[in-house]
Amino acid sequence: MRDLGYSLETAIADLIDNSISAGADVINIICDVSGDHPALVILDNGRGMNQSELLAAMRHGTGNPRQQRSPQDLGRFGLGLKTASFSQCRSLTVVSNGDDQTCGAEWDLDRIDAADDWVLSILDEADMRALPHVDRLGSRGTAVIWQKLDRLMENEAGNRSQEIVNEKLGVVGRHLSLVFHRFLAGEVKGHSRISITVNGHAIAAFDPFCRKNSATQVLPEEIVRIGDAEVRLQPYVLPHHSRLSASEYDYYQDRSDFISNQGGYVYRNGRLMAWGDWFRLVPKGEATKLARVQIDFPNSLDEAWTIDIKKSRARPPHTVRERLRQIISQITGRSVTVHRGRGQKLFQEVRAPLWERYADQTGIRYVLNGSHPLVDRLRGRLNGEGVRHLDLLLEAISASLPIEMMYSDYSTSPREVNPKPSTQNVREQLHELKRALWDDASGNAEVFRDIVRSTRLFDSHNETVEQYIQKEFS
Repeated sequence: MRDLGYSLETAIADLIDNSISAGADVINIICDVSGDHPALVILDNGRGMNQSELLAAMRHGTGNPRQQRSPQDLGRFGLGLKTASFSQCRSLTVVSNGDDQTCGAEWDLDRIDAADDWVLSILDEADMRALPHVDRLGSRGTAVIWQKLDRLMENEAGNRSQEIVNEKLGVVGRHLSLVFHRFLAGEVKGHSRISITVNGHAIAAFDPFCRKNSATQVLPEEIVRIGDAEVRLQPYVLPHHSRLSASEYDYYQDRSDFISNQGGYVYRNGRLMAWGDWFRLVPKGEATKLARVQIDFPNSLDEAWTIDIKKSRARPPHTVRERLRQIISQITGRSVTVHRGRGQKLFQEVRAPLWERYADQTGIRYVLNGSHPLVDRLRGRLNGEGVRHLDLLLEAISASLPIEMMYSDYSTSPREVNPKPSTQNVREQLHELKRALWDDASGNAEVFRDIVRSTRLFDSHNETVEQYIQKEFS
C-alpha cells in the first residue's frame, strides 16, 4: 500500500480533495522538519467529523466506488487518506472538530508491525494537545498529521534534508496551483473560492489555457452525452510566445513546458486529474504545441473513465474519444496557424523577401532569394565567373541552413533565439545599403523601406529608419 506510486505532490493533492469535499475553503499546509520531531500537517476549516465518522475515514476502503456520490465529492474508493499518507510517512494521525466534539485517531506502521495486527490508536485529549499545530484548528475542521517522515526526507539529515524538503515543497506548490486552479479562482459551481497556503505562502491559480491573454483563441464547446451525464469539451489555442508579455512568458515557461503539456486536460468535478496527453489520437509535436482541450466530466462517470486510486489517470470512453478525434484536426490546425503565423507574416509583409519557402513533391525547403534587389545589384557588378560564384554561394548557404539546431533551440528556448545581429551604427549601415542599391542616385523611398524590412537588420530601430528615409528621400 505504500508503493502505489504517489509523489509528495499527488499525495497532498489527494488529501486536499477530502478537505474540499468537506466544504473547506481555507487549507493550510505546514511542513516543519527542523525540530526533533519532523511533521507535515494539513489543516482545513471543513465541517469536521465526529467519532464514528473519523473511525470510518480511518478504515481502508471505506466507500463503494460504484455508489452515487454528491456532485461536490472528489473522493471515490475511500483509500486516499491512508494510501497517500503512508506513501510519505509511517505515522498518520487525524484530529477533527465536528458536532461540538474533538476526536483523534492514529495509524502507526511500527506499532502495526510490532503487534502484527491492525491496531488503531484512539487519542484522548492529552494526546491531541501534544500534537503539532492542532491548536490552530477552529471550532470546525480537520488536521491530518504526518510523522515519521521516512520517505519525505529520503533518510537525509541536517541541512541536506531541509534542501530536499524545500525542493519538494516547491514542486507541491506548482502542482497544487495547476490541479486546483479552478477552485483557487472560484470557478467551480457549488464550491466557494478556496485558499491554499504552503508554510504561509499563498498558492495562486495557474491557468493552463492562458485565458486572460486576448490572443488566446476559444473555440466552440462540444458536449457529449453519456446516459444522463454530460462531458464537455472546450478547445483552446494558446498565443504564440511573441504575444505573451515578458512576465507571462516567464510565468508559463517556469511552470509548464508548451510541448509536453499540449493535449487534453481532464477535469472531474472541476479538479484537474490528467493532462498533457492526446490519448493516442494524434502524436505530440512542435506544430500542435499550442493546442489544449478542457474536458469536464462528473463523478457519476468514474467507472466509464477508469479512474485509478491516485486520481491521476483517466481514459476517455469511446464516444468521447470519437468526438475528440473529430475536433482535434480543427484545434491542431489552428495551433499550426498560430505557430507558423509569425514566419508567414515575415514573408508576406515585404514584396521581395530575402528568404523564400518552397513546398512541392520533394518536400519543404528554404532558399535565399536570388532575385532580391541586393543580390541583383551585386550580380550586376560581377563578371561571368563572379556571378557563378555568387550563385554557388547562395545555394551553399541555403543548403547548409542548420534547421535541426534551430528547431532544437527554438522549441526549448524560443525567447532566447535572436536571429538579428547587433547593429552598432544604424545610420551608417542604412547609408551603405542605399549606396549598394543606387550608388549616388536618389532612389525610391517605398522600395528602400521594403528592402530594409526584408533584411530584418533594423527591426529594433524603426524610428531611426524612418528619420533616415525622411531625410534622404524627401
